[in-house]
Parts: sequence; C-alpha cells; structure tokens
Amino acid sequence: MNALQQLVSDWSGDRRTFQVPWGKAMMWIFLLSDTFVFGSFLVGYMVARMSTTVPWPIPSEVFALTVGGVTVPLLLIAIMTFILITSSGTMAMAVNYGYRKNRKVAAALMLATAVLGASFVGMQAFEWSKLIEDGVRPWGNPMGASQFGAAFFMITGFHGLHVSIGVILLLVVANKVRRGDYEASGDYGIVETTGLYWHFVDLVWVFIFAFFYLW
Repeated sequence: MNALQQLVSDWSGDRRTFQVPWGKAMMWIFLLSDTFVFGSFLVGYMVARMSTTVPWPIPSEVFALTVGGVTVPLLLIAIMTFILITSSGTMAMAVNYGYRKNRKVAAALMLATAVLGASFVGMQAFEWSKLIEDGVRPWGNPMGASQFGAAFFMITGFHGLHVSIGVILLLVVANKVRRGDYEASGDYGIVETTGLYWHFVDLVWVFIFAFFYLW
C-alpha cells in the first residue's frame, strides 16, 4: 500500500488518523480554526481601540458592582473567571476518572463542570442586562467610544455561545457515560475530546479577560 492509499485508509476508517483517534483529531482541527476566529476578533478589537479618537470606557468603572453601598471594581468578572478556572479543574478530573473507567465519578464531575458553565452564562447574561440598562448598545455607548459596545457584545457573545454549546455537550456526554454506553468498548476517549473543547473555551476567556477588563 502506497502513501496515498494509506492516507485514504486512515481518514476513511473512521477510527484513527495518524495514530490519533478520529474524534480527537477533528476536535483539534476545529479548535485550530476557532483560534483564528477569536484571534481575528481580538486583533480587530485592538485596532478599534487604538485608532479611536473618542475616550475608551474605563473597565474598572464600567464593570463595577455596588455591594453594601461599596463599589467594587470587576467583582462579577472575578467571580466569573474563578468559576471557569474551577470548571477546568473538574473537567480535568473527569478525564482522569474516565480513563480509570470509573464512569459514575466521571459523569458526576462532568455534570459539575456543566453546572459551573451554566452559572458563568447566567452571570454573563446579568452583565449584559446591566450594560444595556446603562445605555450601551452595539451601535452606541454613552460612556465613551461607540466601538466599545459593538466589540464587547460580539466577542463576549460569541464566547458565551461557545460556553453554552459546551454545557450542552457536557450534559449529553455525561449522561451517556453515566448510562454505561462506553462500557462495552472500554473507550472513554470522548471524555477527553469534550475536555479539549472545554479547556479551549476557558483559555479563550483568559485572553478576553485581559483585553476587555484589564486593558
């Protein structure tokens, strides 16, 4: 079998490609393409912010919360970041227990990760509603440069969509793991593949956090 035939056999076998499980290889390709999308968005954000002649809103003021009469800068954002970092830990443990074939613990940890992800999305919805109440729109912003609203809603909304999809994926896979759908084959690689997606979503948030809330 020549090299071309071997390549066709690898990709059409629907199992392993270049000694990597098919699903895992496809997830890596998807994440690579998504990296370019998020990268383009963030580069566009940098260009818009550095080129505008109107003052850019100060994040510590825009994203502050008042608790007990005291204004705390970036409080909600800090909690959201902590939640996502914690979810990365529970997802990593789920992968570990998946490879140990402990399906009950793996499913429980994936469920915990999904709950944390859903909490993040809920907090993001609250953050959006607060900004909308303050008059921020994709086409305007009473606190400064109008590009701020467009960039913020587009990028955080796109990331929130990814988190929401991840929550659904986690719930579906966790249920299949719990039911023992992978017991016969003994292959829990789907847990790692789901984990790759979730860790990517968490990593993207680190960059969004740095660009939007710290810069």
